[in-house]
Amino acid sequence: MFTRHSLKTPSVEMRVFSSSFLVFVLTALRSSIHVSSAYVEGDWVLTQDGTTGVSALQIAVTTETKLIILDRGQHNPLLASDGKNAMAAELDLVTRQVRPLNGAVSNPFCAGGGHLGNGTFVSTGGNPVAFNSTNGVQALRLFEPCDDESCDLLDDSGARLRTTSPRWTLFKGATLNTIIAIDEVNNPTYEFYPPKDINGFNGTQIPLKFLNDTLTANLFPYIATLPDGKLFVAANTQAMIFDWKTNTERRLPDIPNGVRISYPFSGSGALLPLTPENNYTPEILLCGGSNLSDTAILQLQIPSTQDPASKQCSRMVLTEEGIASGWKVEEMPIARTMGSMFLLPDGRLLIVNGAQTGYSGGFFAQDLVAGVSNADHPAFMPVVYDPNAPEGSRFSSDGIPVTNIARMYHSTATLTPNGTIFIAGSNVHDDVCFDQYPTTYRAEYLDPPYMFKPRPSLTGLPALVGYNQTFTLNLTMPPETPDDVTVVLMDLGFVTHGIHQSSRYVKLVSSLSEDGQTLTVTGPPIPQIYPPGPGYLFVVTSDGVPSPGKKILVGNGQSPPADEAVRRNMLDQTPPVNITFIQDRLTGTCPIIGGGETVTGSLPATAFTGAVTLPPTSFISTSLTIPLDLPSQTSTFGGATTTTDSQAVPTPASQAITTAPTATESSVAQSNSVTS
Repeated sequence: MFTRHSLKTPSVEMRVFSSSFLVFVLTALRSSIHVSSAYVEGDWVLTQDGTTGVSALQIAVTTETKLIILDRGQHNPLLASDGKNAMAAELDLVTRQVRPLNGAVSNPFCAGGGHLGNGTFVSTGGNPVAFNSTNGVQALRLFEPCDDESCDLLDDSGARLRTTSPRWTLFKGATLNTIIAIDEVNNPTYEFYPPKDINGFNGTQIPLKFLNDTLTANLFPYIATLPDGKLFVAANTQAMIFDWKTNTERRLPDIPNGVRISYPFSGSGALLPLTPENNYTPEILLCGGSNLSDTAILQLQIPSTQDPASKQCSRMVLTEEGIASGWKVEEMPIARTMGSMFLLPDGRLLIVNGAQTGYSGGFFAQDLVAGVSNADHPAFMPVVYDPNAPEGSRFSSDGIPVTNIARMYHSTATLTPNGTIFIAGSNVHDDVCFDQYPTTYRAEYLDPPYMFKPRPSLTGLPALVGYNQTFTLNLTMPPETPDDVTVVLMDLGFVTHGIHQSSRYVKLVSSLSEDGQTLTVTGPPIPQIYPPGPGYLFVVTSDGVPSPGKKILVGNGQSPPADEAVRRNMLDQTPPVNITFIQDRLTGTCPIIGGGETVTGSLPATAFTGAVTLPPTSFISTSLTIPLDLPSQTSTFGGATTTTDSQAVPTPASQAITTAPTATESSVAQSNSVTS
């Protein structure tokens, strides 16, 4: 699997499972831990501005001003330097323009990903040949972030950079494209990158009982690294704590009420904030999904697109006492599958995107929408969850505009370093199609109310911070702001299928000088609390206003040592990849072609303020016709590598981002490990 930390971790272990003294301390702190966090109230602003060039099936923030977007082989409007339709792009969050990543060769559809300890981004696995791609099911793709547009993907289609077996992600996945993990394509194993000689497996994949017991709906499990170095894993209706060092499982109580949280029923998961006040005690939140039967699909009792998704959120503290108490159940205001849930700098969570009925994927429901979609009734309404508010009052949509863009299968969203939220994607089609739930290239930016308040700023952040290392920041506070701040270190994660892989929020120990101009901060205590690799540091006022986030590398900035003998054995045990392999698949026809203005960015930038409901978008009232053959595609889109609207008006999001040098990064030739 991808674990960003090295096997050579300190012997210090998290002590939340055993110490009676800490039970006393946590009891004493309970009143301060479980009170509402400070946050800014008021109207949010939603801006629809520009496009993504390729459909945003997967995204990851790579610098303070850039994010990477991965799609698949299809007729995307963005063209690579060789004239072919691009499969990946880099988006500039300041200019909101995109450039193609020319190095994307193998099909990254449904791939996993994450960052290495030296800051390099890795994309893992994928799908067989589609359109202009090579076979990606065993591919590893490397991307070393930059700020000058000189960086590109390194992708050899699995010739040397490869996994030990065909798969989507390094933890589970399938050997081929599938809606459920039937025996013929099941891959109930995990592996490491770089390969490790561990648990008797010399660099090759390792079988795991949990991944067989959770069939058939266990693709894209939710995984979180816990502060004791173990992993929390949830798939289907089951959960466990996994000790990857010994390959042992500790099963947890099942997710209540038969709710399934992994693909194709696709709920969302989050590790709640880790703070010194709660002794970095891990607490998991799982929201949405479906209680549809996965075994019924095997018996050809095909679900309907109108079957309701789940409103359920399940929450558990991963201490002995918390596990014994089991899951605590709450309900979201609306049901949601394929949603995207992630933390904000003020400690709350935002839930966006998804559908209220049906489930992920296409071509496999009783009553397909537009002949393809397994889901219906988009979940247009964003929801904020305050984990520290009293039970029964944690959800709110006050002041948040409701979009008119359906963000369903393969939609994405993420917090960006300046504090705004980027929302994109949605494509149930095998190729570009503008029907009822179209291939979506239009980008949205959602600004929380804190974006419109005077914000603190900081300078002097080192590029690299070691564990328990103390460093000093120069702080500029807005006028009439209380001299009380919190320092937060966040991993913004890799986003795919509603899962924010590696997402993390850690409060750091800090102290403010008497004059309020200097902030002394201590890095994370141990790698288990914040695994080595990139993060974004925010200073948050006591009123809940965050500074723009600054990128930092945590650890020593190097890759864990790689064993060349293990790597050679892995390559010897895995035959060369057939890069031309094509999977026979059921594909649909596009009944409605048009809506090209949502591709080219010709729609003017539009902002919506407050809790307004936007009119529904018409996907067919257009005179533009886009044939799906390559020559017409090239002339229609003009081969432009910039797809934002020239009339775009700057918003607080674009104004607040400032370009800064990225942290020192190692060569992509170095190996490391990633969290999946």
